[in-house]
Amino acid sequence: MNLIVGLGNPGDQYEHTRHNVGFDVLTLLSEKTGIRIHKIKGHAVVGEGLAGGEKVMLCKPQTYMNNSGLAVRELMDFYKLAPENLLVIYDDVDLAPGAVRVRPSGSAGTHNGMRSIVEQLGTMAFPRIRVGIGERAPGYELADWVLSRYHTAQERQTAFDAYQQAADAAIAWVEKGIEVAMRDYNTKKKPKAEVKPDE
Repeated sequence: MNLIVGLGNPGDQYEHTRHNVGFDVLTLLSEKTGIRIHKIKGHAVVGEGLAGGEKVMLCKPQTYMNNSGLAVRELMDFYKLAPENLLVIYDDVDLAPGAVRVRPSGSAGTHNGMRSIVEQLGTMAFPRIRVGIGERAPGYELADWVLSRYHTAQERQTAFDAYQQAADAAIAWVEKGIEVAMRDYNTKKKPKAEVKPDE
């Protein structure tokens, strides 16, 4: 089985914020695969089904971002999954808005949710998809920036396009493996920055 985790914070106040990229991509994955995310399992809401003939579990941790690793480790242990069967989808302030990066492994960077997962699993050697949200706009603290919503219709469209790309990359990972997902879905050209402060 493959476990696909989208990182985010539970609660209406966090819906569709930049930090909830993972949750929004998982919602798209649910629509694309027909896998309904509705069961409580440990510290997560999950859905199980098939994608490309492969068994998949979609997971939205409910621990809040900084403790995401707890929910992931519980599922990994319960199903006895190897790190290569885990895919984590999350936001990245170091990528331009709309950029998508698929990688087989790597550091957690500045992302607290990923830091929690690496700490709980004791390894960085698991696949991930990073979706760019861009550097914070002038006048924002980093925490306020990642918990803010998109300001303009253009920003929202750029984000939605990236979420679609990330969801398709996740399906490609399940069906064809990490190398194909990287080749076909890593953003080739850096999107134009469009981050603006609130008017």
